[in-house]
Amino acid sequence: MKPNKHILTMLVENEPGVTARITGLFAGRGYNIETICGAPTANPKMSRITITTTANPLQLANCMKQIRRLVNVIKLRDMTGEAAVKREMALVCVTITPETRDAVTRIVTDCQGRIMDAGAHNCIFEVTGNEETIDVLLEKLAPFGIKKLARSGVLALYKDPDPDPK
Repeated sequence: MKPNKHILTMLVENEPGVTARITGLFAGRGYNIETICGAPTANPKMSRITITTTANPLQLANCMKQIRRLVNVIKLRDMTGEAAVKREMALVCVTITPETRDAVTRIVTDCQGRIMDAGAHNCIFEVTGNEETIDVLLEKLAPFGIKKLARSGVLALYKDPDPDPK
C-alpha cells in the first residue's frame, strides 16, 4: 500500500509535555511528522495540535489508536478529506533588484500576498493559502532567488454542516 499524506488535528490539554509525548509517539514508531502546529484554543485550558504525516491506511489507523490512548488527548480527527478548511502561512524573503522589484511585487499581490518589508535588496512578504497555492507561488519566485522561507505548516478546522432547512 502506498503511503498518503494525512492531516491529523487533536484537541489536547494545554499542559507541559503534551506535545513532547505526541511527537515521541510518532518518532518511536518511525512515523515522520512533515509539519506540526500547536497553539492554545479559545479555551486556554486546551490546545489544538495539527500534524501532517505520510502513512498507509494501516499505519494511520495504528497511529491514531496510539494517539487516542494518550491521557492528555481529548479529541482526534483525520482532517484529510474535503470537509475541512485547510490553510498554511508562509513568510518569504526574496532577493530583489530595481529591475525585478515590480515583477516580484506583481507575483506576490496576484497571489493575495502582503509585503511586510521592502528594502533595497530584499523583500519579505506573507502569503496564506492551501499548500498547493504556496508551492506554486514559491515556484514562481524561485528564479528571483528565495533567500529565506518560514512556513507554518497546515492548520485545519472542520466545516460546520449546513443546518437542515425546514
